[in-house]
Amino acid sequence: MLISVIIPHYNQEDQLQVCLSRLHAQRDVQAGVEIIVVDNASRRMPEAVCAEWPGVTLLSEKTPGPGPARNLGAATAKGDVLAFIDADCYPHRDWLHHIEKAFANPNTQIIGGDVQVGFADPTRPTFLELYEAIYSYRNKDYIKKGFSGTGNLAMRPDVLRHVGPFAGIGIAEDRDWGLRSKALGYRIEYVAPMIVYHPARKKFSELSRKWDRLIAHDFEGKTPGPWGIAKWIGRTIAVSGSPLIEVPTVLTSPRVAGLTQRATAFACLCAVRTYRGYAMARILVRGPASDRHDWDR
Repeated sequence: MLISVIIPHYNQEDQLQVCLSRLHAQRDVQAGVEIIVVDNASRRMPEAVCAEWPGVTLLSEKTPGPGPARNLGAATAKGDVLAFIDADCYPHRDWLHHIEKAFANPNTQIIGGDVQVGFADPTRPTFLELYEAIYSYRNKDYIKKGFSGTGNLAMRPDVLRHVGPFAGIGIAEDRDWGLRSKALGYRIEYVAPMIVYHPARKKFSELSRKWDRLIAHDFEGKTPGPWGIAKWIGRTIAVSGSPLIEVPTVLTSPRVAGLTQRATAFACLCAVRTYRGYAMARILVRGPASDRHDWDR
């Protein structure tokens, strides 16, 4: 078996360095591994970073978005399995082992794993880290809905050929691809120990940009006409008033510990839901923001 690891990259050299170092520290992997980094018109190509590691191929894709970058990597890959991870993420040391183990079963077609927040300092998690530990990257829930985040996804090449390429930057390409695969009868299997770590955002403005993008995607896909507007207004009101419903989740989540951490996470949740309600109301009045196509995965 040969596993092709495909990494889209956009101005993330430091994070890519960490990702590649963790990929080269994988354990208990019998399969061959090739690593393909696809730069997506960064300020500079990460040639120096990639040159530090053996077996890394660096490509360039000018079409904006991680989807087109993944497509080029997949088209170049020689593997029996395509494994996707993002440049700003890093894998658990057994990530490839669990991918190899899953695809040893000839019936396995697509798998997705757990995505956890990697704390910069586990002894002093930040306001945003605690919130994102509970509420971001809930890949198990996404997979139940029929799609997986593309930062922790693996499949056989013939599945990608059948479903078709990842979409461009104008839509949520992971959800789009997953739902297309579901419509064709594929099922994404959740592999819990297939873990990827994603750093939490450092500033609230980074989180708000993420929600601006997701809200724009949802707004463009809403039901047209007055009924669609009415549903959007209802969702806006529901989101703004939803933090109290989340108290049991915050109190019982295994991803944070202690009352102080839970209270901090809840405070951030309130701020996020307030912003989301504001952004949903704003887009209804003004239309999608001009920056909704930023690549800020």
